[in-house]
Parts: sequence; C-alpha cells; structure tokens
Amino acid sequence: MKSAQTTAFSGCLIWVLLVSIISTCILPIAIAVGGISSFSDTAIQTTGKWLCPESTTPESYSYASTTTDEFGNSQPATAYELHCVAANGEVVKEDPIVFAFIWIGIFSLVGLITAIILAFVFAVPGGMLVTKLLNKLKSQKAKVDISS
Repeated sequence: MKSAQTTAFSGCLIWVLLVSIISTCILPIAIAVGGISSFSDTAIQTTGKWLCPESTTPESYSYASTTTDEFGNSQPATAYELHCVAANGEVVKEDPIVFAFIWIGIFSLVGLITAIILAFVFAVPGGMLVTKLLNKLKSQKAKVDISS
C-alpha cells in the first residue's frame, strides 16, 4: 500500500513539474501568436460573435496612431478596433481592446491545454525514470549497508 501511495505522489509531483516546465515554453509563444494575430479578420469575426449585439456585423477598423518608444519618442503606429455595424451601415458599438484580450486569452487557453496534454504524455516515462533512479539509489544504499 505504501508503494502505491509513493508512486501516486511521485506521479503527481512529476506531472505538476512537467506542466510547469512545458508551460514556460508554450505559453509565451501562444500569447505572442495571439497578440500578433489579434487584428486579423478571423479574430474580429470570432470575438465579434460574443461582443457585438445581434443583427450587427463585426468589422475591423484601423487608423493611424502613435506610440511611445523606450526613449519617450512618439512613433507612428496603426491602431485596430472592432466595430459592430448595423445593416444600415451605422456603427452600433466600438471596442478598441476587449476583443484583443479575448483573442489572446483563447490562444493562452489552447497553449495551457497543450502543455497539460504534453505533460500527460511525458509523465509516464518520467515517472518510470524517477522510479528506476530511486530503486537504483536504494539498492546501492543497501549494498553499502551490507558491506559495512
């Protein structure tokens, strides 16, 4: 019974460590991809389904803007917004940022799920490796105790 508890505990510990390690690689990439693609037509259409009122069409709207660099200088930039447009062409709702946060959140969630699945895939071989190492250490300790 004690061996089963130890194996379960070490398996959980290995899984948590693997999720942490894999997430540190995958999540920044997922967030970067989500941020870069947040102004795409796919992002606008997907998030617009949730943010726009019924009987409106989500559209991407871009305009020239400025941003500040690390030295405090203004630099030209392009800003993107989600506009919900009614059938008569009237803009019913403007969303400058929530759509991007939702889109990046979707990519972050996909990255986290990917990390969890990969951790499950690698947990069994990792657990077997740790068990072999622990058994080897125990057998070496037993040999040292016998010879003393």
